Amino acid sequence: MLKIRTPSRSPRAAGARARPASALLLCAVATLCRASPPAADALTPFEASYTWIWHGAAIAVSTLKLEQRQGDTWVYSSTSEPRGLGNLYPLRPKLQSVLRVTQQGVQPLSYHATDGTTANQRGADVTFDWDAGHASGTYEGVKVDLALKEGLQDDLSIQIALLFALRHGQVPGNLSMIDKNSIRDYDYQREGTETIATKLGKIETVVYASHHQGSPRVTRFWCAPARGYVPVRVEQKRLDSIEWTMEIETLKGD
Repeated sequence: MLKIRTPSRSPRAAGARARPASALLLCAVATLCRASPPAADALTPFEASYTWIWHGAAIAVSTLKLEQRQGDTWVYSSTSEPRGLGNLYPLRPKLQSVLRVTQQGVQPLSYHATDGTTANQRGADVTFDWDAGHASGTYEGVKVDLALKEGLQDDLSIQIALLFALRHGQVPGNLSMIDKNSIRDYDYQREGTETIATKLGKIETVVYASHHQGSPRVTRFWCAPARGYVPVRVEQKRLDSIEWTMEIETLKGD
């Protein structure tokens, strides 16, 4: 569901650098249908958990939750807890995006992140003022003073922006995300279909790939149309090597 940041050398993918999304984030990251796919413009509150696998070892479990606050305002949050080797690292990231979802698309209103440490070097607190066309705050210790452009997302809202596009029968050619006091653009493309085995059973998926120009990394999302395009697997490769994978564990909604 989206750009997900990862570390280059350590299992900190369980932390804020691994985002998915985000977040992370995320990638995770979706809306649910009940017995059949919902209307294209409908979001459904949900909670999903994923296991992070770093070079073959499970290092963390991330929980993603989407809640409707009032009207077109939603809250999307992510928390991660270490498992196995992940316990060697102090990061316990918590991310939250308050966003507006309308027929015109997804707009982040605020983004807040803590990494679970006293120093909070990977924390963020950013406000998006769309009337003024300006984003301000701090992001990983960097002051944010940035002109907004149409469609700009944060680490979590970008996941919902992807879902919004897919549920409207579109593949977003490009999604942009704030990165400290700059903007990164990501290209998306559909790669095909695949039926995969998951903790939820065998699921038919459509595979989408995301890539930032100049980066050696490609992130792929196995999205389940019958589940409202929720990704049931997310994988990042650097050249020919798989760096990490997210596998869905649970998925529930009201």
